[in-house]
Amino acid sequence: MITTHAEPRITADEFRHAFRSHPAGVAIVTADAGDGPVAMTVSSVASVSIDPPALVFSASALSSSTPTICKAETVVVHMLAADEVALAKLCARRGADRFGPDVEWDRLPTGEPYYPAATWLRCRVNQRVDANGSSLIVVEAIQAKGTSIDTNGEPKPLVYHNREWHVLSERSALPDATSPFYAVYGRVE
Repeated sequence: MITTHAEPRITADEFRHAFRSHPAGVAIVTADAGDGPVAMTVSSVASVSIDPPALVFSASALSSSTPTICKAETVVVHMLAADEVALAKLCARRGADRFGPDVEWDRLPTGEPYYPAATWLRCRVNQRVDANGSSLIVVEAIQAKGTSIDTNGEPKPLVYHNREWHVLSERSALPDATSPFYAVYGRVE
């Protein structure tokens, strides 16, 4: 007879604490499934594949934007630069008017709402996966705009770590003696 033992479970606070020490890039996802534009700030964007270009993000069950994002056929994923932190805060704030008269936004010729962020990807939704009430959204990038480069030509991505906003810069890079990620995994850039 095989007996199973219940695996110990960590608490929600332990889980939150673990992720507070894990930095994440900041993005905004916008969509309109026919009921008006919505936007949400996410720190869960990850590349899935390069060919076809696919990515994934999670949409919290607590966000009022999630039902629209889950119904939409296309979304726009904005990869934010450090100077766009005000936009990240706006789209993270509950009840905020994310498309009000004082907010700079527009629609793409294809109809999706977007912000004039430094970098964005227009994406076709390929798959939605329920994950404990939240949703994992897998999308294929079908259009791209820009890069997060400041006026000096240096990338300045916005990062969220330990409940604070940060900027990555050339000064935050490790010394050259550290192997680049692609070299560790045997890739050529």
